[in-house]
Amino acid sequence: MHAERRRREPDPLRLLREVFGYECFRPDQRPVIDRLVAGGSALLVMPTGAGKSVCYQIPALVRPGTGLVVSPLIALMQDQVEALAQNGIAAAFLNSSQSPAEQDEVLRRLRSGGLELLYVAPERAMTERFLAVADEIEWSLLAIDEAHCISQWGHEFRPEYRQLGELRARWPEVPCLAVTATADAATRADVAGHLGLGPESIFVTGFDRPNLRYEVVPKVDARRQLVSFLGTRHRGHAGIVYCGTRKRCEQVAGWLVQEGFDAQAYHAGMDTSERAGVQRHFLRAEAPIVVATIAFGMGIDKPDVRFVAHLDVPKSVEAYYQESGRAGRDGEPADCWMAFGWQDVVRISQMIGEIEAADGTRRVHRQVERRKLEQLVAWAETAGCRREALLRYFGETGEVHCGGCDNCESPPQTRDGTIEAQKLLSCVRRTGERFGVVHVIDVLRGEANEKVRRFGHDRLPTFGIGASLDALQWRSVGRQLVALGLLRVDPAGHGALELTGEAWEVLRGEREVRLKVDRSVQTRKARGSRSRKAAAEIEGPVDDALYEALRGLRLELAQELDVPAYVVFHDRTLREMAARRPQTLDELAAVHGVGQSKLERFGPAFLQCLRAWHGAPPADSA
Repeated sequence: MHAERRRREPDPLRLLREVFGYECFRPDQRPVIDRLVAGGSALLVMPTGAGKSVCYQIPALVRPGTGLVVSPLIALMQDQVEALAQNGIAAAFLNSSQSPAEQDEVLRRLRSGGLELLYVAPERAMTERFLAVADEIEWSLLAIDEAHCISQWGHEFRPEYRQLGELRARWPEVPCLAVTATADAATRADVAGHLGLGPESIFVTGFDRPNLRYEVVPKVDARRQLVSFLGTRHRGHAGIVYCGTRKRCEQVAGWLVQEGFDAQAYHAGMDTSERAGVQRHFLRAEAPIVVATIAFGMGIDKPDVRFVAHLDVPKSVEAYYQESGRAGRDGEPADCWMAFGWQDVVRISQMIGEIEAADGTRRVHRQVERRKLEQLVAWAETAGCRREALLRYFGETGEVHCGGCDNCESPPQTRDGTIEAQKLLSCVRRTGERFGVVHVIDVLRGEANEKVRRFGHDRLPTFGIGASLDALQWRSVGRQLVALGLLRVDPAGHGALELTGEAWEVLRGEREVRLKVDRSVQTRKARGSRSRKAAAEIEGPVDDALYEALRGLRLELAQELDVPAYVVFHDRTLREMAARRPQTLDELAAVHGVGQSKLERFGPAFLQCLRAWHGAPPADSA
């Protein structure tokens, strides 16, 4: 028999003040809370960090009985239970991280009426053992976190989540709140329909996170780009780096440790104790970085995350919005940075191609995933405001005063790219729409390698017609043609390029194609081209005395900034300076390890040292 639970303050606002210490509700929270307290149900779409958990915790405490929260995120369960305990609330969780004895103790407390809130993983909530106990309990509320997982239109559809509708049917009198940070119109309608919620039960509070700055850079040298981003903007800050695979997480965490960052990997392949240790360190250390797989929900409620970096992109705009939204939960400025490349498109296409299509549900799921990938590529390659594009994706329209994305701060140049588009599309068609971007670019650039000759593609009319652009520039063209809906990566997941129906309008000369000029291409042109040999080796003898002088200057600058010396420039960069002895900013920019930011910050001082060593009069600029 369920015992009498302690009686809480029946007024939600007084309970908020007394238990949680907040003076008032946020404007979007109160209508949902009032509906649930009165016994109604709702679907709530609210951005990360906007206070979704309060919307089910308060009604669960006000109403008689125990609140049941279904969540797939083990780390988030542990965080919330610990935080609730600090506020004097009797809460517990049931998941795979516990021993059988620990689970038995939780169920004992539940039966005795000793719990005010219970967090359960979705697969455990539907077991016969749990349901046998649950049917005896007086539930104050049923909350379903990450509710987008219910929908086949959602970006993280999970079959076990689809079964949660049975709980609604089992306990129809229990108020239900389904919550998510990411759900477009189709996903919202699907979730609401599955849970038996009418249109009046859907609350969408807005998706804008004005404190977040969005930036996407073409992926050229991932390690160097990430280290530069962190070293110039976020040394000493807590953050998350998302990667596509477990192996990649371990590799990137290793890079960052070598560069002096406090970084650890976090993924589903680690055992529970390892993940718990990383989580604990991330929550309590001064400037930790967690490198996590994009397929594994972090679920860590840390307010002062100053950046979220995607070294490999997620599968959809929803996934990106959710993951990037873990930055700046405290409302302070934070960076959302992404390195995006062709290999990301191919990798995700292959993942989609591996989805089983044995039944109609899986076929629909694969089609949905492909559409979402195309939408993500379009967002990454947009020349317009990224914030406006994000909000438009989720159905919000109206004037947006951004000023907080790379495209607004430095609008990209655009040009007539029709000729390049026709060349690439024609090459894809003439090679039979059976080859990936690397092979197509080799044909365009006239690279008569073994594969090109084996298929006779060195005899095609398109062989060599694109020699004026380098491979990186052609990759940029290819990504943008995918974003414009003129190319797609084959649905089977083999990475081959295929023409869309709209591509023929371009090939026939009936449609102009506007392309943006990648910032990396602009920078490369400004700095001058460098050979692969120059990037990999130091040309010429190193002047040891000059090298020591440059090291002395680096130490002075580092001490002024109170940072390690290598944050200014690495040893290899100084050795290359001592060998090449650049005399202008353009020449200095061509040295390995000299990015645009460091060129502007440190370039004049190092040029003065180099010129003085040459005996030339010092100058302020090139």
